[in-house]
Amino acid sequence: MRSVAMLLLVFLAGCKTIEVKESMFIRPDTLTKAAPLAEQSFDNGTALEIARPDGATLRGVLVTRPGVDRTLLYFGGNMFHLDQSGNKVVNALAGCKVNVAFFDYRGYGRSSGIPTVTNMRSDALAIYDMLDTRFPGKVVVHGQSLGSFVAASVAQERAVQAVVLETTATTALETVNLTLPWYYKPFVTITVDDALGTIDNVKVAQRIQSPLLVLAGALDKSTPASMSQRVFEAAPTTRKKMVVLPDSHHNNVLANPSTAATLCPFIEA
Repeated sequence: MRSVAMLLLVFLAGCKTIEVKESMFIRPDTLTKAAPLAEQSFDNGTALEIARPDGATLRGVLVTRPGVDRTLLYFGGNMFHLDQSGNKVVNALAGCKVNVAFFDYRGYGRSSGIPTVTNMRSDALAIYDMLDTRFPGKVVVHGQSLGSFVAASVAQERAVQAVVLETTATTALETVNLTLPWYYKPFVTITVDDALGTIDNVKVAQRIQSPLLVLAGALDKSTPASMSQRVFEAAPTTRKKMVVLPDSHHNNVLANPSTAATLCPFIEA
């Protein structure tokens, strides 16, 4: 989200209306000029690969644990790279009886292609379907930040075992508006393009029937807990829970030692 704020400040001079486009919200490696990462190894990890109809290739890793069939499919935030953060996710879930799978979004890390809102949604369904074939009815989807939009989109289309939304936002527009300094707001109007305008986790949550866990950080200024609360309240599922971690910000909720006490029982139930 920080990249959006910096780009907005660049355009503010002399502007009264700013339209935020996908390229400002979704930041693949070609745009950020990210240096290639060394490929990391994962204990009990198996490389996964999915060829998409348009020629892109999605690459990920499945980390299995002995005697476990339930699998958590993790969708990371905007700057998530499995070779940078994958082992952090695995370690955070070490106390849970669950396999862990994650992929680089197209255009990030190991995966090829150019990401858009539309193809990220379809890619996520393809990834879920592949894992559900291997672990029928035993796949939990978990999304953090940008990944919360991706995970929620899967949960509204598929009967997932459960869904975890971590530091989730409501809409792309509200998220972008939060990055605008208060002293500019009387003079500037922010809009989003049509693709970003379709991102609305409140509406999506209204169609989620699977068990839902919402995790938020009390110190999160990028996607405040109040946003997570609105998404939580919109979900009609009868089995749902929201936890606000008092000492967590946007990117350290999963790593918080207190998180596992709630997350593991939820996943394993």
